[in-house]
Amino acid sequence: MTTICKTRYSRRALLKSGGAALAASALPAPMVWGQEGKDIVLRQFGTGVSNLNEVATKVKEDLGITLEMTALDTDSVTQRAATQPDSFDIADIEYFVCRKVWPTGNLQAMDAGRIENYDKIVGIFRDGKLTPDSEIAQGTAPHTVGFVEGPGGTDFVDTESGWMTLIPTIYNADTLGIRPDLIGRPIESWTELLNPEFKGKASILDISSIGIMDMAMVCEAMGEITYGNKGNMTREEIDKTIAIFTDAKKAGQFRAFWKTFDESVNLMASGEVVIQSMWSPAITAVRSRDIPCVYQPLKEGYRSWGGGIGLSASLSGMELDAAYDYINWYLSGWVGGFLMRQGYYSAVPETSKAFMSENEWGYWFEGKESTDVITSPFGDTLAEAGEVRDGGSFYDRMGAVACWNSVMDENQYMVRKWNEFIAA
Repeated sequence: MTTICKTRYSRRALLKSGGAALAASALPAPMVWGQEGKDIVLRQFGTGVSNLNEVATKVKEDLGITLEMTALDTDSVTQRAATQPDSFDIADIEYFVCRKVWPTGNLQAMDAGRIENYDKIVGIFRDGKLTPDSEIAQGTAPHTVGFVEGPGGTDFVDTESGWMTLIPTIYNADTLGIRPDLIGRPIESWTELLNPEFKGKASILDISSIGIMDMAMVCEAMGEITYGNKGNMTREEIDKTIAIFTDAKKAGQFRAFWKTFDESVNLMASGEVVIQSMWSPAITAVRSRDIPCVYQPLKEGYRSWGGGIGLSASLSGMELDAAYDYINWYLSGWVGGFLMRQGYYSAVPETSKAFMSENEWGYWFEGKESTDVITSPFGDTLAEAGEVRDGGSFYDRMGAVACWNSVMDENQYMVRKWNEFIAA
């Protein structure tokens, strides 16, 4: 990721430039720092999904804060958060990673009382329920690792304690991506990933903690395994799952195993792969090339994930205040609108609505038929008038989550078996 050049975060600069940008975007006034000439630089790392130069540029314009961003793959993000506490100020990580990172003491609990839009954060990050009648899906549901008992808390609590491990930012309901033009028939089940019809043209992502979940969705849909909890498998369940996919691999089912966003896009856009694990913006990227690509709703439901911002335990003083200001800005709407136009969801959808057109909000959030062309934040056409989003509305999609990304009790064993699968 490009590093945004460092400039001064001062009252004068803020009033001269940031204030104008704020007025234009109708955001609430940020905190103004009293020390003339004080540089505020925050070092943030995470995956390329949300570590976006556009966000760094916009927060610089609006608040004067300089974000130095580093984009890594999911496994590297976890390793850095757990082993390099002095290398970052902000960790942009997934909730399931908390089970690995929080025990290290490298992150500090955050005061929910300092989060301006806390009461507007969707329920799945607070009590686990999208609606009062929702059932909580298997796996590491975000709220189960989202709170600790106090500012020095070491153990997760299952209630809204006022002290948060992460401030939620971005999440989605993931499924399989397909090339409908090359498949030529309906795809309705996770079982299709192992259908011999797609021998040599299927792919799964090579990130063990996520890939194993996709595998579980497939194996359960096939009726081969009934899991007690797909997000916390026993060794026997892990062995059976890996064995099924190893047999498929040896039979030539998979064209490739991808680790990065770009790899998944290129595999699908080239037609080398017609069905695979995919992420929403990768679908967007393929479609922006005028290539048919669908994020296919499946009858067994979605595998979901959620990400958030964590703060380094060593962050203090003005830098800590700036980090809270950044978080409040992040949830105030502009970033949410930017992310939702790529197919993600904002933790505070209500504020994002103000930064989307009625047509965009209807298409991306409400599942309505588009009334005009739908474009990405970069101007690429994603849908024509009259089209409906894959999977429908926010409540249709997030209400059909079968499992959340997880870290299992048998994680080390699972990783070893995964590596054996990749090497087989």
